[in-house]
Amino acid sequence: MNIVVAGASGWIGRALVPSLRAQGHQVSILVRREVRAPEEIAWDPAQRRLAAAALNEVDAVINLAGASIAAERWTEVRKRELQNSRFQSTRTLVDAFSSAPRRPRVLVNISAVGFYGDRGDALLSETAPRGSGFLAELCEEWERAAFAAESPRTRVVCPRLGVVLGRDGGALAQMLPVFRKGLGGRLGSGRAWLSWISLRDVVVALGVLATDVRWRGPVNLVSPAPVTHADFARLLAQALRRPALLPVPAWALKLRLGEMATAMLLASQRAEPAKLLAGGFVFSDPELGPWLQHELR
Repeated sequence: MNIVVAGASGWIGRALVPSLRAQGHQVSILVRREVRAPEEIAWDPAQRRLAAAALNEVDAVINLAGASIAAERWTEVRKRELQNSRFQSTRTLVDAFSSAPRRPRVLVNISAVGFYGDRGDALLSETAPRGSGFLAELCEEWERAAFAAESPRTRVVCPRLGVVLGRDGGALAQMLPVFRKGLGGRLGSGRAWLSWISLRDVVVALGVLATDVRWRGPVNLVSPAPVTHADFARLLAQALRRPALLPVPAWALKLRLGEMATAMLLASQRAEPAKLLAGGFVFSDPELGPWLQHELR
């Protein structure tokens, strides 16, 4: 297939692009700077600029673009940056879809399990309603922008990512220095559910969603075995052979990170990959404990 990837310079994109090429796909990447290679395509989502011809004869577009949701405290200015980076990139792609002489057959537009908000112990399949709060509303609007590309020729898939884990990036890379010193522990009460997935499974799943016509709509990209924050801290400490005796109280997280702590670190999201399992997707890393043992030892 001829695939275009937006957000290819990010952590997931840097793993996804070589994986797709290794499978024999022709992969082009969208860049905001000057084009330097034949496989690069210039675009400017802030100005809604992308030549429609750039998507002509393209089979699939995978959109990973968006400012990091956890990079800094959510001020009102930062919230607008998070919204604009997602809505502008998605709407720019949708506009190009509409104008392309030969529309791409699929748009895979990333989303997040933050869509569900704080839901306690409830098991959340793709049919669960949107939760409350800024992150849930952001995900809903982001997905709505993507579904504007849907047509008889084009299917749209919105993978709702859980916390992506990998040794060399994402949330785990930020935790490792603390846990290796024996200073780690659960977040808050530890009872909140954490829906996670390995980077390896994310890369494989994104390729499947782009190339297999059976998939459309929201799809939870999470492991079939979510864990509580208490279990996560325990399993990570065991893999590193360190104690995990220093919990981080909820008040301290809220004091430092404000609304972001409540929505991302303390919210409970027990999402299940119902569609992936029903469709026969096989996870390489279904259980957190064995995955951590393999990755960190």
